[in-house]
Amino acid sequence: MTVSPASSPASSPASSPASAPSPLPSPALPGDPLPSPGSAGDDQDHPDRPRVTELRLSSFAVHRGARFPLGPLTLFAGPSGCGKTSALRAYEALARLGAGAELGAVFPDPVACVPERARPDVQRRRGFRIGCTANGPEGPVRLDVAVQAEPELRIVGERLTAAGLVLLETALRDPGRRAVQAAWHTAGSSPVTRAPLPDDRLGTALLPLRVAGKTDGQRQVLAAAEQMLVALRSVFACDPLPGRMREPVPVGAGRLMRGCDNLADVLWRTRTECGRRHARLVEAVRAGCAGPVADVLAEPTGDGRVRAVLDRGDGVRTGFERLGDGELRYAALALVLLTGPGVLEVDPVGEVPAAMQTLTVLADGFDRALDPRQRAALLRLAARMCERGHIRFAGAVSDASWAAGVRGARVVDLVP
Repeated sequence: MTVSPASSPASSPASSPASAPSPLPSPALPGDPLPSPGSAGDDQDHPDRPRVTELRLSSFAVHRGARFPLGPLTLFAGPSGCGKTSALRAYEALARLGAGAELGAVFPDPVACVPERARPDVQRRRGFRIGCTANGPEGPVRLDVAVQAEPELRIVGERLTAAGLVLLETALRDPGRRAVQAAWHTAGSSPVTRAPLPDDRLGTALLPLRVAGKTDGQRQVLAAAEQMLVALRSVFACDPLPGRMREPVPVGAGRLMRGCDNLADVLWRTRTECGRRHARLVEAVRAGCAGPVADVLAEPTGDGRVRAVLDRGDGVRTGFERLGDGELRYAALALVLLTGPGVLEVDPVGEVPAAMQTLTVLADGFDRALDPRQRAALLRLAARMCERGHIRFAGAVSDASWAAGVRGARVVDLVP
């Protein structure tokens, strides 16, 4: 597996065996120890905005000891079975855990995340390890999580580190209790604070509720945790489903779902909210849909529902039910890139100003059903939006040779 800018043929290793000198506190899962500190990515724009710059899959699905540096625009490329979808799934899982989701909701089939050849230990336990680095005002902050999938799903170890200092560390001490023993940095009269935390939630997401922030050490812990959570929470996993986009939908909240089923409802809401943004959407759709496009809008069907249509500019309106799969996926992804967290079903951090947050779009099968013209136009749009700093993008494609020359695009080539 190699990683390289799309505009350059050069490549360098993006995956290496984990090499940390010590694993998570015992009892640990079979497999690799937590990886040692490494590159946190090379994008230095907007250092005040927390963003994930490295994804680590120490032991997850088909990946072992894998590190993926993430830029503002990253494409995972490779044939079926190479792990593109798994990488995006792990990223989304970390984001959901960071938003406070329960472990079972994040991993409904945890055994599928365990590497196929992973052997159980003497207590018949198997699991997986994932992690990431978030860069921002606090510098690189690392999060690594060990999850037991069998015989029971639970978090058995977690570590949050910054500047070489362990800020939070948890370990499963008593398998009979549904809790892990946590220790976080205090640097006061006591160097650490110890307390039990639930084994079905990410400890980092609970720190703001447990740490008082009275000492410099506690404030350091809170700042690092906040940076990680802000970087993770504004993630929107998007996989437009054309079959569901052709039907009229009820008028609702106007927040786009991951399958873009309710795209018509979103258009109904957003068309009049910002004329400039809508004009850019029309321009983008015009570049990816056949025939003239004067407007993109939703119209009522008379039964409390709305349907999406293209205004052809000559009195004719073409319903989305007449568009091809590629046109529908293209229009939906363009809408995602041009809207933002206020329109998408994401969980931004309410107490942090929007200008300090970055929306990350995850798109599995980014090029699915798109023709060469559509995928090139969509990638250029993604590059323009990512360059502004408010959006980051990670997508999976079967082949990324067509991305050559797009400024800022980073390609991670995976080999099965």
